[in-house]
Amino acid sequence: MRDEGLGSWPARRARMTPGRVALLHGDRRDTYADLARRTAALAAGLRRLGVRRGDRVGYLGPNHPAYVETLFATATLGAVFVPVNARLAAPELAFVLDDAGVAVLVHSDAAASLVDAATEPHDETAAAQAPGDGTGMPRTPAAAAGPLRARLVIGGTYDALLEMPAEPVDEPVGLDDPCLIMYTSGSTGRPKGAVLSHGNLTWNCVNVLVESDLSGDEVALVAAPLFHTAALGMTCLPTLLKGGTCVLMESFEPGTALELIARHRVTLLFGVPAMYDAIAARPEWMDTDLSSVRTLLCGGSPVPDATTHRWLERGLTFVQGYGMTETAPGVLILDPASARTKAGTAGVPSFFTDVRIVAPSGEPVASGERGEILVRGPNVMIGYWNRPDATDEALAGGWMHSGDVATVDGDGYVTVVDRIKDMIVSGGENVYPAEIESALYEHPAVELCAVVAAPDPRWGEVPRAVVVLRVGGTASADELRTHLRARLAGYKVPKHVDFVDDLPRTGSGKVMKAALRERFG
Repeated sequence: MRDEGLGSWPARRARMTPGRVALLHGDRRDTYADLARRTAALAAGLRRLGVRRGDRVGYLGPNHPAYVETLFATATLGAVFVPVNARLAAPELAFVLDDAGVAVLVHSDAAASLVDAATEPHDETAAAQAPGDGTGMPRTPAAAAGPLRARLVIGGTYDALLEMPAEPVDEPVGLDDPCLIMYTSGSTGRPKGAVLSHGNLTWNCVNVLVESDLSGDEVALVAAPLFHTAALGMTCLPTLLKGGTCVLMESFEPGTALELIARHRVTLLFGVPAMYDAIAARPEWMDTDLSSVRTLLCGGSPVPDATTHRWLERGLTFVQGYGMTETAPGVLILDPASARTKAGTAGVPSFFTDVRIVAPSGEPVASGERGEILVRGPNVMIGYWNRPDATDEALAGGWMHSGDVATVDGDGYVTVVDRIKDMIVSGGENVYPAEIESALYEHPAVELCAVVAAPDPRWGEVPRAVVVLRVGGTASADELRTHLRARLAGYKVPKHVDFVDDLPRTGSGKVMKAALRERFG
C-alpha cells in the first residue's frame, strides 16, 4: 500500500477490525469492511469520471455515510475534498464552487435546486478562477481550476457509480499532500479556504486521542455538521482511527439526540453550548439513561456556568477547548480535572501543538497581560487556497496568527478575551461583519452600515446591524433582513437592525466599532 494518507484508513481498519461497526445512520449499519469496499468502489468511480491528483471533489449535504466515503475516496486518489456548508445561499455556494474549482460535486437530492441556482452562469466565475493552487505550493497541472464536470446525487447517480466494477486504486499519497479545503468566513467579505494536509488531520487526531483517551469501543454521536472542522476533527476522524463507531445525525434535534444516546449507548459527544442547552431543556432530560457517556467535548464559545451545572447534575463534566479551522482544529484543551480550578480558561496547548501569547512586537507577554494567540505544530494548515497574501500574513514567522487576543496565567492556562478581527461566534458558527456589510451595501437604500455582536441568551452572540439610509431612501428592518436572506446563510442575518443618522468615525474615516459595540452591543 503506497497510500500513507487518510484514504488508506478504511483499508487499514478493515484488515484489523473488519466486522466492527464503523457508521450508524438510521437503520443502516456499515462495518469497516463495508466502508473499505465502498470507498474503493467510489475512488474507482471518481477516477472513471476523470478525477486525478490535485482535483477538487465537493460534498454538499447532511451528515451521511456518503460524506465519509467521499472524503476517503477523494483522499485515495490524491485529490482534494471540499466539504461545503449546507446552510449557504446560492451566491455563496457559487463562490465556493468557483473558488475551489470543484470538478465533481456529491450532493443530496434535497440540495439539487440550490446547486442548480448556484451553477447557473454568472459574472464572477472568471474572476474567481485564479491560477495556481493558491497556497504558495508548487502547482501541478491537475490543480488548475476548472468548471464543475459532474454531479452525483446521493440515492441516485452516486449509488449507481458504486455498483460499477471497480479497478483497485494504488496512488502514492503522503502526509504533506493536501487533503481537504475547508472554507471559513472571510474577514474581508469573502470566505477563505484553509488547505489541510493529510498530516494536519492525522496529527490533530493524535492530539485528540492523547487528550481525550478515546478507546476502540468508542461510540461517538456526530450531531454537529461535518462541514465544520470540529465535528470532523474532534469526533468523527479520531473515532474512526481508533476503530470505534460514529452515529451520524443528519441534522441536530435535541430529542432525537437523547434517544440516540440511550439506544446506541453513546460514549462521546461534541457540541457547542447551545446544543448542550437544547438537550438539557428537553422534558425527557432527567429520565434518559446517560450512563454510557464518558466524554463531553465542547467548543465554539465558552461554556456558561448554567450549562455546566445542568450536566454536572447528571454526573458529567465538559472537556472544553479552543481551536480554529486552520489548525484542524485543536489548539487548547481544558480537561475535566482542571475544569473547576481553571474555570473560564480554554486550557493548555494540545500535546503536539505549541502556543505563544505575544505583544504586537512579537515578544511574549507577561502573565495576565493581553496578546495575540500564535500557534505552531503539525496540525497547522498549509495555507489559504488562492490567497497567497493572506497565507503569508497568517503564517508569518512560522506561526499561525489567530487574530484572537488572550491572556496566560502562571500555570500556562490560556484565557481567550477578545477578537482582533471582530468575528462574531453565533451558536458555534463564525460570522464576520464585513461579509454582512458587503451584502447590505447591495441594497439601494443603504448609505452606510456596520455590524457588531449583540449578546443573545440562546446563541451567545448574534449579528446586529447599524444602518444609515440614503437621503430619500426607505427600508424597514424586515425588508433588509429579507434582502440578506437571499444572499447569506440564515445565521448571518442580523437579529437586530438599528437605523441611525450617522456612524461614529475616526479621523481617518474608519468606523469606530468599539463605540457602536458600547452603544448597541
